[in-house]
Amino acid sequence: MGFLEEIERRRTFGIVSHPDAGKTTLTEKLLLFGGAIQEAGAVKSNKIKKSATSDFMEIEKQRGISVATSVMGFEYRQKKINILDTPGHKDFAEDTFRTLTAVDSAIVVIDNAKGVETQTEKLVEVCQMRATPMLVFVNKMDRDGKDGFDLLDELEQKLGMKVCPLSWPIGMGPDFQGVYSLYEKKLVLFSPHGKQADDDIVEITDINSDLLEKNIGERAAESLREDLEMLTEVYPELNLEDYRTGKVNPVFFGSAINNFGVRELLDCFVDIAPNPRPRETEERTIDPTEEKFTGFVFKIHANIDPRHRDRIAFVRVCSGKFLRNTNYLHVRQERKLKFSNPTSFMASKKSVLEEAFPGDIVGLYDSGNFVIGDTLTEGEVLHFKGIPSFSPEQFRLIINTDPMKSKQLNKGLTQLMDEGVAQLFTKEMDGHKIIGTVGALQFEVIQYRLKHEYGASCAYDMVSLHKACWVSCEDRDALAAFRKRRNRDMAVDTQGRLVFLAESAWVLKTVQENFPDVQFHFTSEFN
Repeated sequence: MGFLEEIERRRTFGIVSHPDAGKTTLTEKLLLFGGAIQEAGAVKSNKIKKSATSDFMEIEKQRGISVATSVMGFEYRQKKINILDTPGHKDFAEDTFRTLTAVDSAIVVIDNAKGVETQTEKLVEVCQMRATPMLVFVNKMDRDGKDGFDLLDELEQKLGMKVCPLSWPIGMGPDFQGVYSLYEKKLVLFSPHGKQADDDIVEITDINSDLLEKNIGERAAESLREDLEMLTEVYPELNLEDYRTGKVNPVFFGSAINNFGVRELLDCFVDIAPNPRPRETEERTIDPTEEKFTGFVFKIHANIDPRHRDRIAFVRVCSGKFLRNTNYLHVRQERKLKFSNPTSFMASKKSVLEEAFPGDIVGLYDSGNFVIGDTLTEGEVLHFKGIPSFSPEQFRLIINTDPMKSKQLNKGLTQLMDEGVAQLFTKEMDGHKIIGTVGALQFEVIQYRLKHEYGASCAYDMVSLHKACWVSCEDRDALAAFRKRRNRDMAVDTQGRLVFLAESAWVLKTVQENFPDVQFHFTSEFN
């Protein structure tokens, strides 16, 4: 198969939602239909009975939530599908934001009963900022929930979407009988056995056919016809270009836990989702069809297999072909690196790959060379945009509770910070280490992983801080005066960049007014 054909058959997308909307369950069922796994793990009542394929960290299995992005690839209908299952919990939003820089489209999962929730709004906003094409999957139709039209209104009002329903539910909860696929003109009957068989699908191109009554009854058939008439009047037909530019959002209904509606979603996704798209760098736009390889690191994971202490950098291939055992330029370090064991992923299962194409995610074994946002090329100096760290909102002073394990603690902190799950600030005045995160649950995760993966134990002290701001200033004298005056509030991050730790919003405002030549940045991407 030629290079351009390989690009054409790639589909790389992220799955995003509020916690408990069924995102990880949907991922499992997509993998089932793709033949990538034989049986799905169930996540029920936040207790893992058989842990889900995409949740492979021990703490994820205990809590029943995703705390790290998982990368999974499989083949389906001659297409190479790359899924990035992201954390839904708001405390891990930063990982999700960065992951969305590596995808070409997204599937948004909505809980039928709860509708649009806060975290969904934030994640959809990030997708809209980048004009990322989004499909919506309304999940849990086998439970009582909101009316279909009310849900469509909510998607438009709360998320600012322009929706285009491609399937429509027949009843809900105990009365749920299935969906009518407007995309394929088929009636798909619901059977709560968890296995959707071919005889559950009835082709009905004419909804006035009496086949409808025979399969779902008179009352449901009449209601469905009325709904479909209203849908065709109110909502637009699918325009492929509008979807791919993020202007229209197709909507599907189903029940992921029962494998229902997932095949329809996947089949449509394969048909309409974009193949790899151009990427912006500070220097120029990179087209995926360019011959020379380029890629960027959007995620780092330490101890993906604790027995081997491996640290893996996840690289999104943006153009050209990535080849094993080939020298590539590490732009930030200005040196060539060669990778003998690049890997492809099925969650924690890895296999060595010889080549990868635009849209693919490659795992590179890393001894500490990479940080998030790093670029690899065949020689050109490029810097990919849109992969920032965000100013943390919660802070703790870290205390080493076992001085005999100081080396392990420092190594663990360095590696976990490189993953981007949190940020470490070292105060210039006394060398105290402060961890900053966007959510409190991250502190638990760090503590747990330090103990179980590095054998180091730590405790936290509360720190009264409002914001950590990266600082820059063109005037050396003004910067020196600022550092001297605010010495006790100055720190450096793991990259050696200067950071101001503001105790309160008032302090920050006052300092900004007193030092007008100094710039205060709330994301790390300001160079």
